[in-house]
Amino acid sequence: MRFNVVLWTVQGILALLFLFAGGVKLVLPLEALTGPVSLPGPLLRLVGAAEVLGAIGLVLPGLLRIRRGLTPLAAGGLVIIMIGATTITALTGSVLPALFPLTVGLLAASVAYGRSEWYCEAVADRREARRASLSPGRC
Repeated sequence: MRFNVVLWTVQGILALLFLFAGGVKLVLPLEALTGPVSLPGPLLRLVGAAEVLGAIGLVLPGLLRIRRGLTPLAAGGLVIIMIGATTITALTGSVLPALFPLTVGLLAASVAYGRSEWYCEAVADRREARRASLSPGRC
């Protein structure tokens, strides 16, 4: 039970963080999104959309109890984004600022691992439904 509370807390914090970060990338003009490494505008918009969708995927399936297996997949997608963010930040020359995206990525990975049972349950339910529909008596 305690582990579940910790996971929900981490999911909520990550969802807020990614909603904010992705929303900024989607709303601000591209000229305002310049950083130490210049990335193409469409790539920034794509990353922003992925962050917003990932944030929604972290909490909504669990809250609604619908397709809960999507939560670890959303967390895994956010881990991939954070791997890129950590790499780009580290390549700018300073390693210390790269610790923040690294930490966020590790938190997202812990959510993906912690909620992997939801994904396994979803796969098992689909297999069971497929077996029931393919029973020899119905052919």
